[in-house]
Amino acid sequence: MSERESMPCDVVIIGGGVAGMAAAIRLKQLNEELEVVVLEKGSEIGAHILSGAVVDPRALDELLPEWREMDCPLAETPVTDNQHWVMSAFKKWEMPHLLMPPFLSNDGNYTCSLGNLTRWMAEQAEGLGVMVFPGFPASEVMFDETGAVSGVITQDMGVAADGSHKPDYQPGMEIHAKYTLFAEGARGNLTKKMKAKFDLEADCQPQIYGLGIKELWDISPEKHEPGRVIHTQGWPLSESESWGGGFLYHQANGQVALGFVTALDYKNPYVRPYMEFQRWKHHPAIAEILEGGKRVAYGARAINEGGWQSVPKLAFPGGALIGCAAGFVNVPRIKGSHTAMKSGMLAAESIANAIAAGQEKTELTDYDSNLRESWIAVELKKVKNAQPAVSKYGADIGTVLAGIDMWMRTLKIGLPITMKHEPDYEHLQRADLFKPIDYPKPDGVLSFDRLTNVAFSFTNHAEDQRNHLQVQDMELQRESELGVYGGPSTRYCPAGVYEWVTEDEGEPKFVINSQNCVHCKTCDIKDPNQNIEWTTPEGGGGPNYPNM
Repeated sequence: MSERESMPCDVVIIGGGVAGMAAAIRLKQLNEELEVVVLEKGSEIGAHILSGAVVDPRALDELLPEWREMDCPLAETPVTDNQHWVMSAFKKWEMPHLLMPPFLSNDGNYTCSLGNLTRWMAEQAEGLGVMVFPGFPASEVMFDETGAVSGVITQDMGVAADGSHKPDYQPGMEIHAKYTLFAEGARGNLTKKMKAKFDLEADCQPQIYGLGIKELWDISPEKHEPGRVIHTQGWPLSESESWGGGFLYHQANGQVALGFVTALDYKNPYVRPYMEFQRWKHHPAIAEILEGGKRVAYGARAINEGGWQSVPKLAFPGGALIGCAAGFVNVPRIKGSHTAMKSGMLAAESIANAIAAGQEKTELTDYDSNLRESWIAVELKKVKNAQPAVSKYGADIGTVLAGIDMWMRTLKIGLPITMKHEPDYEHLQRADLFKPIDYPKPDGVLSFDRLTNVAFSFTNHAEDQRNHLQVQDMELQRESELGVYGGPSTRYCPAGVYEWVTEDEGEPKFVINSQNCVHCKTCDIKDPNQNIEWTTPEGGGGPNYPNM
């Protein structure tokens, strides 16, 4: 049996997104002698990055003040026009900016591909001497004799579906580190384990999520207005008593990024977030922009929506959570990349100070306290009741209450109330309480079926590998997920991974098409029994997002 190779370093960062890259850059800025390793599960940096995105440059201004003169892709398209539409099935009304708190303005922000920004940040990190390893998922956390995190083990390669070793088998490598930063993004597999092991959520509310589904389109030049940003709320989710909203951003090179976010606390198991997005594109105001254009890419991912009250304890012996692994998304602003970067920078500063003081694998309590006194906390506290208000009272009344709460917090009038929320899966109700939703059939021009769209995510997984989507109890899945809830996995998944098929003897069989998985983690979040666990596949597996 092959022995694992090992590699020592000062800091290992799990995840090559903007939080991980910001941490890596800041570490090398503070001490160029530090050995910093970034492990990324995607085939390249940016391959798994998906966001709208409109980016607040505040953190990047602090990290790399000269970024506008450094050929950074973010600088290409400043926001020039910001609109917020409230939609019915056939009409739209623009919400006046005067009704919205000033911090919701996009003045001074930029719209771009977050994947391309991440690729650029990786170039800056490598230029400083950071070792960046794409195609190497971290699959296991190591601990020392005191119980402190001491590094990670990367995913074994060449393991067949039955667990046997193929001819090209290679065991994962042990990366030993003084500190380990978890920057896996929303609902990371190892982050879940750290939360459980160190009870990081003992004093916060559970994290909740939305499912963001996105397409990239080339549109007619005469319809393209670089820097135009549109957000929508209302139809079509108002018809299924769920909530969320759409976005359409005019970005560089004649493209628009458009997508739809469905909050995963919906009750009706017949809701299909993917089909809500496809239906939204047929609204006259959206269709007018897209007609004559061409879809060029597709993807999906879960988004943290819990807000400030869901931020867990951030540090534990030898490790810390940064970025969306912890959950710093500002839901009303629909932004989280700037807060993710800042959290990575704050963690890097704490680590650099600890190592300089000769400390290894300690608990970075100053990182936790510094973040809770930073502008991240100031920003998120202003909006902490927005998501719970809409979730509890619905899109119409909830939006009004959320607006009042945000205005009062902005004016520092008071309102010490913190609204609570429950895990998304607990909201799902029995199928017999609802009628199936009749969604329009995709027309192949503006709207598309799931499997056709998955091809535009350029997803690929090595053949004959271990299924990375683990069902803990198949009988429970059959009796409850199908028998009680009507098989919602076949509807919430945006990639057509799950199917219930009837075998010859009439027994339903749960089929998992793991090769379709775009790593959105929705199954891990929304399964009503928490019976499905998303784990890391072989390195490089999953989507290969271009310009997303």
